[in-house]
Amino acid sequence: MLGRRMQDVTGDKGVLKEVIRAGSGEMVLPDSSVLVKYSGYLEFMDKPFDTNCHRKIPRLMKLGKDITLGGMEAGLLTMKKGELARFLFEPSYAYGVLGCPPLIPPNATVLFEMELLDFLDSAESDTFFSLTAEQQDTFPLEKVLKVADTEREFGNYLFRQKRFMDARERYKRAALIVCRRPASDAEQSKIDAAKLLVYLNLSLTYLKLERPSRALTYGKRALEIDKRNAKALFRCGQACLSMTEYEKARDFLVKAQKEQPFNHDINNELKKLAR
Repeated sequence: MLGRRMQDVTGDKGVLKEVIRAGSGEMVLPDSSVLVKYSGYLEFMDKPFDTNCHRKIPRLMKLGKDITLGGMEAGLLTMKKGELARFLFEPSYAYGVLGCPPLIPPNATVLFEMELLDFLDSAESDTFFSLTAEQQDTFPLEKVLKVADTEREFGNYLFRQKRFMDARERYKRAALIVCRRPASDAEQSKIDAAKLLVYLNLSLTYLKLERPSRALTYGKRALEIDKRNAKALFRCGQACLSMTEYEKARDFLVKAQKEQPFNHDINNELKKLAR
């Protein structure tokens, strides 16, 4: 009877949906990578046979590659960021006629609860990296910036998982994309804005990797774009402090404090330096 109040999302009643909490923004796009929490249940069972809800941050999964259940993919394509929904998958959209012994019996209809935390549309990025270097140079600037931002978002996801080496590689790909792009004067400000974000990400990542000299290099590159950027000044100060270059550290941190006098992290770093 649960199915009676659910929406048919596939047109053949193979995947039925009930929204528990609405999301916002646009729906998931076909080539996206998704951050989703899910639990799968068999009929009359309270305990899930499959779940990733024990993970603080779930693994990023690409549609059409990492998600093998047809019903799960069809359901995700109807969801928006922040949405929580319940789905019923008929066997043809789940584990088929044979099931998946010993957990899933033959011809089983399964219920999945899914919460879409976020998604990244990587279609543009996939297309870009399939091109030759010469073809990439002819890509419109707005699309190039979108690819760079997608790479940076992937880096941010990996950073939050404390996978700092992997995050660094994504950030460096983003930096390479925008740094090799020839630009007119009118376009340069947009490119500089993209570079600034990536340089700040790289500076922080190298601090986490305990490579302060590289953190300082990228912090200085950020300052070449925006000499009063408090984050860049702060990270340069942190890097110098790690390398015991105390005078340089003080110079950077005092400048950062001047930009953001009430910033807790900057003030704490100056106290650490004083000690």
